Amino acid sequence: MRKLLLLALVVGAFVFESNAQTVQYKVVTSVESIVPMGLGRSRIIEEKSPIDAQAFTTERTDGKKSNQGSVKRKDAKVDLFAETKLLNFYSVAGINFQNIASNDALISSKINTLVAEGWELAFVTSAVESDSGKGDGKGIFITRYIFKKTM
Repeated sequence: MRKLLLLALVVGAFVFESNAQTVQYKVVTSVESIVPMGLGRSRIIEEKSPIDAQAFTTERTDGKKSNQGSVKRKDAKVDLFAETKLLNFYSVAGINFQNIASNDALISSKINTLVAEGWELAFVTSAVESDSGKGDGKGIFITRYIFKKTM
């Protein structure tokens, strides 16, 4: 009986270990320009060279002392990324609904491609910095699409 129980525990541990899976996340960002006259730049951005955040992370020892000065911003920049051109929200005549529909189609295409590659859309978050009125003429609408894949 003990041998049977031991065998069941070993087999159970093997099954549990073989079912252990890791999850990988990917962030894709769309930036849509809110600049009058269609002068802004709008893109879907996807990093293509992963980076280890730990290499840029330090700890404070007493709430004040930090080694962040030894971390260089230029080292945190990735060189390899994909950018898909989007249309701007505004044209010469003002807000352009055809451009918005076109961007929706491009973003949907990107999402569908990633889903076909095995990614699952897990979260979406967005923000806006809009034109604050006369003399500003600047603004963006940014959306982050967070995908996950079980490895």
